[in-house]
Amino acid sequence: MTEKSHSIVGEAQHGISDETNHGISHETHFPVVAEGTGKTLDTAAGAKAKQVHNAELFAAVQETKIERWSKSSIKLYFAVLVAFACACANGYDGSLIGSITAMDSFRATFHTELTGTKVSIISSLYNVGNIVVSPFAAILSDRLGRRWTMFTGAWVIIIGAIIACTSSTIAQLIVGRVLLGSGIAIMTVAAPAYAIEIAPAHWRGRCTGFYNCGWFGGSIPAAFVTFGCSYMKSNWAWRVPLLLQCFACFIVIASVFFLPESPRFLMANGREEEAVAFLVKYHGNGDPSSRLVLLEIEEMKENIRQDGLDKVWWDYRPMFTTHNGRWRFAQIVMISVFGQFSGNGLGYFNAAIFDLIGVKSTAQQLGFNVLNSVLSAMGAGVGVSLSDKMNRRTVLTWGTLACAGLLAVNGGASTGLKRYEFKDSSGDTGIKPAGKPLAQAALAFYFMFNIIYSFTYTPLQGIIPAEALDTNLRAKGLAASGMIVGLFGFINTFAGPIALSNINTNYVYVFVAWDVIESLLWWLFCVESQGRTLEQLEWVYNQPKPVQASIKVDKVVVQADGKVTEKIVAEGASA
Repeated sequence: MTEKSHSIVGEAQHGISDETNHGISHETHFPVVAEGTGKTLDTAAGAKAKQVHNAELFAAVQETKIERWSKSSIKLYFAVLVAFACACANGYDGSLIGSITAMDSFRATFHTELTGTKVSIISSLYNVGNIVVSPFAAILSDRLGRRWTMFTGAWVIIIGAIIACTSSTIAQLIVGRVLLGSGIAIMTVAAPAYAIEIAPAHWRGRCTGFYNCGWFGGSIPAAFVTFGCSYMKSNWAWRVPLLLQCFACFIVIASVFFLPESPRFLMANGREEEAVAFLVKYHGNGDPSSRLVLLEIEEMKENIRQDGLDKVWWDYRPMFTTHNGRWRFAQIVMISVFGQFSGNGLGYFNAAIFDLIGVKSTAQQLGFNVLNSVLSAMGAGVGVSLSDKMNRRTVLTWGTLACAGLLAVNGGASTGLKRYEFKDSSGDTGIKPAGKPLAQAALAFYFMFNIIYSFTYTPLQGIIPAEALDTNLRAKGLAASGMIVGLFGFINTFAGPIALSNINTNYVYVFVAWDVIESLLWWLFCVESQGRTLEQLEWVYNQPKPVQASIKVDKVVVQADGKVTEKIVAEGASA
């Protein structure tokens, strides 16, 4: 082994010029160690060797300790909370529709059952609005900014909620739900882009994951509201829950213009001074010479274009015409499809699921719906708290495989219940006492599936699309994601009631098989994005094999005082 002096990140590895290596000492104190030897590194007293995904970012973060409870950090938290409120409106609907379709007053008004074609139409038309409007939401986000787009989407949702809650015919209810889906599309293009673009790189996973946990910020209140309203005997039992879908939107409308605009949006639109001012204030503790700020400014200038195909609103070709674009788009397709089609779509019809495993009381069904939402939120919360530490690829691969196993047990127990079903003289159905253990097992494994699914997918459904896209294409890519999510959400909500009506719990096995396939695809094609800046991912996606490039790590030496003084590379390798 020979001792060598290395810059923290070389131009050959990350496409970043040496000008970005501000303030790094190049004095050599430690031997260079061959990567993969597994040997303890011989370092000076108090110094430690550490493996990181990106040495330059790690060094910048080490030298720029953002004050967690400063006024600027608190305002940043509030900005993420407003983005979170956008996701709440979406999550509210996910718990709402499966609950109100179980209410007697709703079924009497619209002549529906727990399953069947009418419920499919009422549920799925929400996603049609999402599919149609998503491309136009990208235009708004890129032209008006992230804040104005969230503001606009909130008003569309309010109008849709008012139309839906005053419905007396299926036609009017459908119009309201199409508008609701349109508003959600507008907000959920802008909000995740905003959350990820305002967050410092080492907070990005938690900020964006917290945004997507807004699903439970909506679904849990919806579960409680519908449970409480189920005891009302009038049509207000379902009208009140529909109307309260506006609540999160009022928070967005009242707050959004007190927040700063995204620095990457500002930089992309020629407002460089405002972008730099944001970074200094919120990422650099007010210090314009902060290493993290200088790194971010340099990378934004290098990677954000102010003209080109990405500025033509209708042109999505950059996602398909280059190696870089195709790999980025592959991540979007996988998280958008798999995030909707891993068995979680069953949650739209929890009341019907519970009915099939012997829970016949409407109050019990809605009560279990509340419990399911709370347990799922706990799983998502743990996932968010660890999202800046856990590798995305590992979590998605093994989490999806675990979902397949839990659904398989649920499906087996549910199928076994059929031998214990009975119908009494009044025509009511139930489960014989001997079948209760199977019913309990089916219920328990359904809850466990939702916990693991939420741990795996809820944080990463917001993180993966935003990380996989560069600033130039982020709004378009999120719009494409919105269309894909809407399409598979439509399949879930339209096919689900019909499938549950025709093949009952055997529908679960569709997702068991598909989850196994998903797990394999994640392992083969998931590009690891944890631990890198958004701009540094450009280097990863430009490599011939992005997956292999993304899982490589840098080794750095951290001195006792926290300074990063050297990058360790294998002998003969370029820094």
